[in-house]
Amino acid sequence: MRLYLVQHAEAKREEEDPARSLSQNGREDIGRIATYVAHHADIRVEKIVHSGKTRARQTAEILSEHLKPTKGVSQVDSLEPGADAEIWGKRIEGSSEDLMVVGHLPHLSKLAAYLIRGGEGTTPIEFRTGCIACLSRESDGTWSVNWMLIPEIIE
Repeated sequence: MRLYLVQHAEAKREEEDPARSLSQNGREDIGRIATYVAHHADIRVEKIVHSGKTRARQTAEILSEHLKPTKGVSQVDSLEPGADAEIWGKRIEGSSEDLMVVGHLPHLSKLAAYLIRGGEGTTPIEFRTGCIACLSRESDGTWSVNWMLIPEIIE
């Protein structure tokens, strides 16, 4: 199983937009990332899930346009910034389909730590807005980081 953890792209400040939709820079960044991974990475996502917050939903929609997940895009519970990582950790452990999760900090960092280290200790991944981290589950149930892509790398 492959799991793609995505921190939403750059959003507008709350003072500018209370809904915190993506900034123009955020839209451009995630568009470049989505285009790149669709053409250069071996990604076959079955489903993209997001927290429902505007910035996460918009990020997921842009990724979906390029990756065309077979089971679409959907809003799910327990992906908000302060959610308990163990909830999604257990859901993922019981799944075999390749999944992309678009969320927020600190939840994504805690989820990565839960899967890779078995707890919410120090995070093994330093997320940035608009980045994708690809994790894979080995046959023995352990998780490892395959790769990570940040917008600054792609021109």
